[in-house]
Amino acid sequence: MKPGLSLRVSQHLALTPQLQQSIRLLQLSTLELGQEVEQMLDENPFLERNTDEAPREEFGLEHANAPAQADEYSADDAAYSGATSAVSTGAESTSDTKTDAAADTDYASSATDEPDWSGDGTVDMSPNDSEWGGDAPPRTRNDMEGDEADATELARSQESLTAFLHRQALALRLSEVDRAALRFLIESLNDDGYLEESLQELAISLAGPEDAEQVDELVHRFTVAQRLLQTLEPVGVGARGLAECLTLQLSALAADPDSAVPPAVVQTALRICQQPLEMLARRDVRRLTQACTEGGTAGEERTRAAMALIARLEPRPGRRFADVERNIIIPDVIVRKAGRANGSSGQHNFIVSLNPDVMPRLRVHDIYAGALRGHKGGEGHQGMQQRLQEARWFIKNIQQRFDTILRVSRAIVERQKSFFTHGELAMRPLVLRDIADELGLHESTISRVTTAKYMATPIGTYELKYFFGSGLGTETGGNASSTAVRALIKQFVAAESPAKPLSDSQLAEMLKEQGIECARRTVAKYREALKIAPANLRKAL
Repeated sequence: MKPGLSLRVSQHLALTPQLQQSIRLLQLSTLELGQEVEQMLDENPFLERNTDEAPREEFGLEHANAPAQADEYSADDAAYSGATSAVSTGAESTSDTKTDAAADTDYASSATDEPDWSGDGTVDMSPNDSEWGGDAPPRTRNDMEGDEADATELARSQESLTAFLHRQALALRLSEVDRAALRFLIESLNDDGYLEESLQELAISLAGPEDAEQVDELVHRFTVAQRLLQTLEPVGVGARGLAECLTLQLSALAADPDSAVPPAVVQTALRICQQPLEMLARRDVRRLTQACTEGGTAGEERTRAAMALIARLEPRPGRRFADVERNIIIPDVIVRKAGRANGSSGQHNFIVSLNPDVMPRLRVHDIYAGALRGHKGGEGHQGMQQRLQEARWFIKNIQQRFDTILRVSRAIVERQKSFFTHGELAMRPLVLRDIADELGLHESTISRVTTAKYMATPIGTYELKYFFGSGLGTETGGNASSTAVRALIKQFVAAESPAKPLSDSQLAEMLKEQGIECARRTVAKYREALKIAPANLRKAL
């Protein structure tokens, strides 16, 4: 092959540190943003939290909520003022190969025109360097002073199942060996209160497989301890399976002289628990009646009563002690009604604003910036200048993040006014492209904005993604939101007769009567998403 030289012109996108940071901040949740701010405050000496009250007309919340204007930025930030503009023509010519990161150049300015972290050499204070966030109070930790306690700490103060059982075990008069065996079994329970491992396996885990005599001794001790464990509250704890758990509860009910349940029903329920649980799950009344009663109409009625009794038992004794992670959602956006409803449409106007509690108040450290200005050309000046520029970009990227969230939220509220007035049934079809086209952003940007961001409304708090849904065709040629269809299915099921629950085909027909074309398989998918059982399992016994 003969060597040669050739020229080729091509276009590509490069992500600068500023652009990468702006994209990363956009997709962070409120909690993750707080962690990012704390980390930046620790690492960058030029960035500090502003705890002073700022003049509202200069840097207040209204200014933060408004889109950034080009004249508010210094010369080195002029390239960033068009942060929400569309991708450049050169990028569009190669749109078939661009990635999501490249598509997000509509969120921040073009990479080829932006300065890097090193800055332009100036150390003068930018007009909006001193403060951002307006009336947002600083993020503080609850010091647990006085009688006020942190909600998260109160949620975690719930007594665990093991602690509850250990406290009961203290009231038992046991030898040291039996007490130790009972303590070991309590610690071996899972979160539901079951013993997942057999007593033989537990003994081998302590004594080892070689010492058979010691294993037998431990199995004996564990057998006694298990019987003691199963006498403790909650009833059913220490069982090795669901059938044994239900049997323990039924046995306790049969031994209760004050129980209002007929003994014959309890005995039938005990016999049902001895049968394969698949029969109970399928509600096979005929086969259970043949196996557990003498048959006939009276036997079938007793079987149904026994199945209803079993349905009221607790299959997971440790459920109320489970340490469920409790997430407290802090909304990013707050929606309020404004004035009275319009007479013709009956819809309210709504005011959309950012939640001041989630907006960090940051500023460039005046003293450090002034000291850097007075020592130009000194040792390490270039590195400190880079840190100052990084602090400035961080403040502006956070402002851009909240500005984009507010713009998207306002567009959502404007399109879903009927939902905020009439509820789920009035939800309109909405996809990411609709908002992206309206705001001149890319779909990936809208996706990042609506993920893990929440909106507090007069009817509840919702993730921004909740307001998006595909549409189903109607007889009039329009579209119905999938959210509205699910709400309609839930309404139909709530009003159905317990003796004759609606099948998926019947639900599809009822939707068709409402003018909504929805196939039976789609109805089944929506029903499962709503965690509604099939018709045969919803039927009353």
